[in-house]
Amino acid sequence: MRHVGRPATSLDQRLVDRMATVESPLLDRVVPRLSEAANFGRLWLGVAAVLTATGRRDAGRAAARGLASLALASLAANVVAKTAVARARPATGLVPSARRLRRTPVTTSFPSGHSASAVAFACGASAELPILAMPLGALAAA
Repeated sequence: MRHVGRPATSLDQRLVDRMATVESPLLDRVVPRLSEAANFGRLWLGVAAVLTATGRRDAGRAAARGLASLALASLAANVVAKTAVARARPATGLVPSARRLRRTPVTTSFPSGHSASAVAFACGASAELPILAMPLGALAAA
């Protein structure tokens, strides 16, 4: 499966380089913070806690389904797929320093554990409580 990664690696690098040329104080502030918040599923654990704290049974079920989905997707992405693909992260030399992470991740870049977890939580929770689809979908996309 490792040979599949070459075209995607090139595309990754082109996208990183292109985004690095975008001047945006908003991106400079938000991207690193959002990425840090999503580490180890903390962002989604927080959302689940808020849902549970409402005391609504459907919100509690949405939180549980979202977390179960996140756990399965995280296992699939971070353990199974990253091991199979083992694609290096794109170079970030052109990325503005304000937008860089404080600590560079040590895992391989594909698939994205953050993306897998975000989509899984949003889909799982929204399947139980459809009104969450738009806000969780937007947060996951961010």
